Amino acid sequence: MKTVTRNRLIGLAAALVIYFIDQWSKNYVTKVLRIDQLGDSLELLPIFNLTFTRNFGVSLGMFEATSPEMRWTLVAVTALIALVVTVWLMREKEFGDIAGLSLILGGALGNIKDRYDLGYVVDFADLHFGEFRPFLIFNIADAAITIGVVIILARAFFMRDKVDELMNSKPADAAENI
Repeated sequence: MKTVTRNRLIGLAAALVIYFIDQWSKNYVTKVLRIDQLGDSLELLPIFNLTFTRNFGVSLGMFEATSPEMRWTLVAVTALIALVVTVWLMREKEFGDIAGLSLILGGALGNIKDRYDLGYVVDFADLHFGEFRPFLIFNIADAAITIGVVIILARAFFMRDKVDELMNSKPADAAENI
């Protein structure tokens, strides 16, 4: 099996692992710990609580689905985005890019399932420092998507610099470095 094919399969498997971890964690918090009503909270650490909330929007609660039509539109749009990410992942050759895309895909699938089944996304991870909250309440899928986007952006920024450097180097310079 070619390395590129192996990396893509690893990426798809990683996306599925992220999806299952996200769904398991939401189920554990809401069913096992019974933190399933607005306002329910459990302090785990002085800076971290499990706090149930419903997210009817997408990133940072924007584009809230206030009607059934908007809910299904968000499901369709996010499913389309997940499809685009899957196609992108299957075209990538570099493992770093595949890893970032797999995090995005796994997280997107987890949140799509919530929105499809419930009409909202279950969020529960509440990081805070006293009253200061650097993030909204989030879930595993949100964290995976964020990390994946950071990886893709960082690789695009740093890889572009390397490509520019290679394109600007003269063949004579390259021969001297051999």
